[in-house]
Amino acid sequence: MYDLIIIGAGPAGLSAALFAARYRLKTLVVSRDVGGLIADAWSVENYPGFKNISGHDLIKKLMEQVEALGVGIKTDDIHGILKKSSSFAVNGNKGYEAKAVILALGTKKRALGVEGEEKFLGKGVSYCAICDAPVFRNKVVGLIGGSNACCTSSLLLANYAKKVYVIYRRDALRGDPLLVERIESNRKIEIVNNANITRINGSRFVESVDLDTGKNLKIDGLFIEIGSDPQVVLAKQLGVGTDRNGYIAVDNGQCTNIAGVFAAGDTTTKSANLKQVVTAVAEGAVAATSAYNYLKKN
Repeated sequence: MYDLIIIGAGPAGLSAALFAARYRLKTLVVSRDVGGLIADAWSVENYPGFKNISGHDLIKKLMEQVEALGVGIKTDDIHGILKKSSSFAVNGNKGYEAKAVILALGTKKRALGVEGEEKFLGKGVSYCAICDAPVFRNKVVGLIGGSNACCTSSLLLANYAKKVYVIYRRDALRGDPLLVERIESNRKIEIVNNANITRINGSRFVESVDLDTGKNLKIDGLFIEIGSDPQVVLAKQLGVGTDRNGYIAVDNGQCTNIAGVFAAGDTTTKSANLKQVVTAVAEGAVAATSAYNYLKKN
C-alpha cells in the first residue's frame, strides 16, 4: 500500500514525486516510458536555470533528483484504476494500491490523417526530429506545423538536411518570435504558408507531398509536428471530469472531481493554453501538495 501513486514520468509526474518525497509520502511513479514528449526535445531554452539543455538531459536530472530521495520509478503500462472504499487499485502488468493518485498522463502526438501517412511511417514519415534527423543528412525534408515544437525541429533538421520546407496552414508561424526570427534567417529553411498536405507520395519511400494549393513538393522525408492530444482514457474510466476539448478539469489545487485523485501537466485544463515544462513542474508540485493535505486530513 502506497500513500501516493503517480501515473506518468514526464516533468509533471517527476516534479510531483520530488515534492511528495519531501512530504515523506510513500510514493511510487509508474509509467509506460520515462520523460514524456519533452524527452525528444533537441533544445530547451525557456526553462529557468538552464541557458540551453536537451529534453533528454533535463529529464535525466529530474530522475536523478527524485531517485536520490528514495522514490521508486517502475516501467509498466497501466490499463485501469479502480476506486475502492478508501484507496485506489492501479492495474498494469502488476497490481498496485494507493490512498491517493496523481494523473500526469501527458499527451500523444497528433497524426496528420492523410493518404500515405501510415504507409510511409518509418520510410520517410516521422514524428520525432531528434530521433530521425541524422537519417536525412544532405537530403530535402518537409516539416508540417507552426508551433514552438515545429520551430525547434526545423532548426535541428537544418543542421542535417540541405533543404527544409516548413509547411503551415496559416499565414505566419505561431512559435516564439525569437525562434521564428532564427528560422527566417536560416538559408536552408523555406516557409510555405497557407498550405495543407493532402497526400504523401512515393514507391518504397517518401518522394513528394501534394499541397491543397495545387503544388507538389519533392522531398525525401516528412516530419509531422501538428500538436498533441491529451491522454485521458484512464481518467475517464475512473469518472474524472474533462472539458469539451478532452482536458482533465482541475481546480487551483490540481484536484479533480473525485476525492483523492489529482492531475498535473499537459493533460489538464490549466495547461491547455501553455504546454511548457515550467507549467508542468509547477502543476506537479501543487498536485503533490494537495495530495499531502488530503492524506493528512483523511
